Amino acid sequence: MARRRRGLPVDGVLLLDKPQGLSSNQALQQVRRLLQAQKAGHTGTLDPMATGLLPVCLGEATKFSAQLLEADKTYRTRVQLGVVTDTGDAEGEVVERHPVAPLSVTEIEHVLERFRGEIEQTPPMYSALKHQGRKLYELAREGKTVERAVRRVTVYDARLLAVEGTAFELEVRVSKGTYIRTLAEDIGRALGCGAHITALRRLATGPFGAEGMLTIDRLEALPDQAARETALLPVDVLVAHLPRLALDEAARQRIMQGQPVRLDVNDIAIGELARLYSAETFIGLGVVSGPQEVAPKRLLSTAAA
Repeated sequence: MARRRRGLPVDGVLLLDKPQGLSSNQALQQVRRLLQAQKAGHTGTLDPMATGLLPVCLGEATKFSAQLLEADKTYRTRVQLGVVTDTGDAEGEVVERHPVAPLSVTEIEHVLERFRGEIEQTPPMYSALKHQGRKLYELAREGKTVERAVRRVTVYDARLLAVEGTAFELEVRVSKGTYIRTLAEDIGRALGCGAHITALRRLATGPFGAEGMLTIDRLEALPDQAARETALLPVDVLVAHLPRLALDEAARQRIMQGQPVRLDVNDIAIGELARLYSAETFIGLGVVSGPQEVAPKRLLSTAAA
């Protein structure tokens, strides 16, 4: 006998303003509880110290959350010079202290220029990457250090917002997989004094910006379940960057049965994904599998579609 899933079949995306002090999973579980949702997932971890945009996917939206894992992200951070911690942020233990010579905006900008564009980063030990099946931060807490492969990431923009004594604020737009803690450490090393971050806020992920965010407190203050569900964005916002294809009823039935359909793909290349709609209702993703042919890739459940 199939086990009944607890909760309601709530589908959509909440742009959560994650508070400081909660892990991404703790914040996710609070949202899931408030919306009584059967299923939930997030699209890119924020450290407990960090705040800001954490898109939470509910129900059917979890099927498409991977689309945001590949997205560019924008952060605002505060970098403290002269102090190095074992985690790269203010929650770690201080491991080095260095004097900081007075630095002008011009001097900082000169160093920042070296970190714009494609750069190399070594992922920090305090990260969720795995080594032989174990998360790196678990090994780090045991005092262990292992070799990590250098990765290439892109810093599309790095804007110096303010300089205050031995600290400065920075806004950066980066590619997936970029560690802001590591970026700050590397900038501090290039300035000759080391650094760590004391604040981090995510402002944007892919197409989503800060203007649509909702705090947990604000979500909890909404009067009822209907009002909370109204705060959700539709599932297909996660794939809005993909081309759109319309299906008639016969094509919809074939797709939902797992069969390819003949369709005018509007010059979409073979192997590319497209959003599929039937009577203006989003039913999932298809892949162009041949000339004028589309096969199902990831679909909403029959009930949801």
